[in-house]
Amino acid sequence: MISGLRPDWPVANKVHAFSSHRNGGVSVAPYTSLNLGTHVNDLASAVLTNRHRLAEYLDLPAQPCWLQQVHGNRVLKVSANGCVDTPEADAAYTSAKNVVLAIMTADCLPLLLASADGSEIAAVHCGWRSIASNIIARTLQEFSAPRNEIQAWLGPAIGPKAFEVGDDVRTAMLTLNADLDIAFTPKHGKYVADIYKIASTELNSHGVNSIFGGGECTFTQPDNYFSYRRDGTTGRMATLIWR
Repeated sequence: MISGLRPDWPVANKVHAFSSHRNGGVSVAPYTSLNLGTHVNDLASAVLTNRHRLAEYLDLPAQPCWLQQVHGNRVLKVSANGCVDTPEADAAYTSAKNVVLAIMTADCLPLLLASADGSEIAAVHCGWRSIASNIIARTLQEFSAPRNEIQAWLGPAIGPKAFEVGDDVRTAMLTLNADLDIAFTPKHGKYVADIYKIASTELNSHGVNSIFGGGECTFTQPDNYFSYRRDGTTGRMATLIWR
């Protein structure tokens, strides 16, 4: 049976959102079972069935705008017509109704944004490379709403005790924002990084203070989540938002 998280944030009565667990699909190991990614060498027919099941379960108003995510900083502005094919981008924004934005992850942080009145929404794929290349600020620039009226929800990601990184990641983040040093803890010559704290600090620095979610760890919860760091060859969850 399909399961997942429904964001608990003040805008929940104005926008719909969902972050899937790995359960309720037809994919077999190592993609067991609700793999939603077409790029991981799973059977295409299984992924299409999984996507269809998810759409039915959520009663989506349209097919999701799936992205070809490349760990970059392109933000796709989606019109009422939705997406054509699978555009290359790591974030999507819309002010149109009945447009479903989707981000796929398996350790990276899915970030949802919404204006307080629910008229503008965005979904952001926050891998460390995307964050370091300023994707959060670039996505916020698409909003007409004042920053203090934008709400953020942090979906399931690799937790702060499991996300081991080297000097290259820390240096890239500190080049973006020196305040991000608080998100890194030395460990055996490397660091463990708190991606939730990184995203929250970045959001705060751009005037977004209404932040919800966080606290899950994809790496340490194999029953619920795919994890690229843990398993290598694995599936992808999806985090969706629509109005």
